[in-house]
Amino acid sequence: METSKNFNTFDQPEKLPNATPTLILGVLSIILCWCYGIFSLILGAVGLLISKKDLAAYRENPAKFTNYNNLNVGRILCIIGIVLGLLTLAYFVWLISYFGIENLQNTAAIQEKLRELQGR
Repeated sequence: METSKNFNTFDQPEKLPNATPTLILGVLSIILCWCYGIFSLILGAVGLLISKKDLAAYRENPAKFTNYNNLNVGRILCIIGIVLGLLTLAYFVWLISYFGIENLQNTAAIQEKLRELQGR
């Protein structure tokens, strides 16, 4: 009677399940930062939240996973996207508070305010 031996008993490294979605959300958060900053903040925050579990799993057993670089780059891109989203949101808040919501469609009023700002 022959017994088959399985010589492949070592654990094969697996991929972190949320590394690619985190990377995609990070890229999208940077691309969409000019949409008033809101989409960038949402996508960046979601990317950081879904990467949290994978980061904990990787820190527990680093030899088990292969695509930690994608997760790390995705997290960095999410943070950059959040910062750009906050800056864009702050810019639009300043724009609305300085020119007023009613003057944003009036180009003559905007030009007059810009001349005042430049000191002319």
